[in-house]
Amino acid sequence: MKPLVSVIIPLHNAEKTVERCISSVLEQTYDNWEIICCDDCSSDNTCEKVLRFCEKDKRITLLRNEKNMKAAYSRNRCIEKAAGKYIAQIDDDDYCAKERFESQVEFLENNEKYALVGSNVYRFDENGVWGESEMIEEPEKKDFLWNSQFINPSVTFRADALKAVNGYRIEKITNRTEDYDLYMRLYTKGFKGYNMKEKLTYYYRGENSYPKCKYRYRIDEAKVRHQNFKQMGLMPKGIFYVIKPLIVGLIPMGLIERLKRRKQH
Repeated sequence: MKPLVSVIIPLHNAEKTVERCISSVLEQTYDNWEIICCDDCSSDNTCEKVLRFCEKDKRITLLRNEKNMKAAYSRNRCIEKAAGKYIAQIDDDDYCAKERFESQVEFLENNEKYALVGSNVYRFDENGVWGESEMIEEPEKKDFLWNSQFINPSVTFRADALKAVNGYRIEKITNRTEDYDLYMRLYTKGFKGYNMKEKLTYYYRGENSYPKCKYRYRIDEAKVRHQNFKQMGLMPKGIFYVIKPLIVGLIPMGLIERLKRRKQH
């Protein structure tokens, strides 16, 4: 029997995109899955749209937070509810290629040394696909000095590995870096991941992806880097990379995004 895949989707004000996201799971070539959504106090029609899916397909569940708790908390609620051998992530404004779960489950079934598998991705906005991201296939600890080595909505985990580190860390300093923090903690515990060459996820990078980021979040990221680099044995050589977000934070995000797009063409 095929192993069950639990697809977790944190939701917040996603009425314009959530149908596309969930439909991309319904259209998968791999069919032994469940979807667990957690709405973080949306003020639009997100929940109404998800409930229509729930009525048609009993494999889809909707949880709701009583107050706004952010994505890491919502993902942890989904992880606690998940019954699958594997836990696949997708965000409410992204969507999956049809073969994503079939490819990633086959990979994990045949490669026991890896605790998680991500993929390369297409980047898109309101006008369609504008670029792509190609990740290191077999990231090592040292690769995390520069940045996270996995694109979060492209990743499928072994559930036992994810639960071994208690999922996402919910603290003030991880509010904008919970993904990066999670992967570094997994590597600290001895888990390893792999990125498939195939582009299996469509990753939204549009106008709403880069809100003005308060500089205090850059300070928090520097703290998260310092904590994890120490645990990973990357200090003191990692000190320059600890201060990297403090330097990058001085550059407008819009400019960084324009440079990325220019590089794609």
